[in-house]
Amino acid sequence: MWRYILTRILQTIPLLVGISLLTFILLQLTPGDFLNQMAENPGISPAAIEAMRRNFGLDRPWYVQYALYLKNLLLHFDFGESFSRHEPVFAVLREGLANTLLLAVASAVITWSLAIPLGIWAAVRQHSWVDRLLSLVAFIWLSIPEILSGLLLLMLAARTGWFPVGGMRSLDYDELTTWGQFLDVTHHLVLPALVVGLIPLASRMRQMRSNLLDVLRMDYVTTARAKGLDERVVIFKHALKNALNPMITLFGYTLGALVSGSFVAEIIFSWPGLGRITLDALLTQDQYLVMGSVLMASVVLIAGNLIADILLAVADPRISYD
Repeated sequence: MWRYILTRILQTIPLLVGISLLTFILLQLTPGDFLNQMAENPGISPAAIEAMRRNFGLDRPWYVQYALYLKNLLLHFDFGESFSRHEPVFAVLREGLANTLLLAVASAVITWSLAIPLGIWAAVRQHSWVDRLLSLVAFIWLSIPEILSGLLLLMLAARTGWFPVGGMRSLDYDELTTWGQFLDVTHHLVLPALVVGLIPLASRMRQMRSNLLDVLRMDYVTTARAKGLDERVVIFKHALKNALNPMITLFGYTLGALVSGSFVAEIIFSWPGLGRITLDALLTQDQYLVMGSVLMASVVLIAGNLIADILLAVADPRISYD
């Protein structure tokens, strides 16, 4: 297992290099750069623009810029400097990544804590009103775009005042106790987490229902019932474990999807995460900040897939990665 984990980690290096190269090329194909927008300001002289272009290294060919960036990244773990914020990229992304991961984890808790029991309930009550109601709710929620659900919940917050309409903290956050600060962040977190977590919840619930129904039709489950075992024992001891294996595989993909899906919610609810930072960097053509955001999101997706593989090997002893 440890050899497999080390191999997977080593495989991520060329993958991340390829992602960074593709991102850098796409940014180079975009017309203009960060300094072109500054050149529109009549208060900044052309000489100052050219001086900044040399300082930022933007006067060199793109492949030289990328080679220097890759060298600093691999040898010094240096993501470069943000043109617009005049700070190291990693310092800018550090807090944003933590906020995005907080939102993704909260969304994952909503998704998986509801998808598994609701999927089991729908499977054991197949064709009942419960199963049909859950199927209808899942169908409706899968049909609603994330941006629309976010705007609807934002309107709910504005009309009722039950939840904050944006941000991560209240104005008096620093004056609150530790417990009060926790409740304040949680209060701000509810609506963005619902937006991000409910869409995958619908699909994962349907997947859990389908998996359990397939397992319940297998011969060993029929044999267990024929022996007179209680139905709860048949479901939770014999069928559920095998039905959960595909869900464990999907966990890693869901984690990466939650991180990327949180970008829309962050913009709608003004959540200070990677999504807001990436959007601002794209609008200002802050290329190193954009590349840092893309690499951070890629690392989270790769880590999620690795975690899913490890959990699957732990849950199913028949699987070996050695």
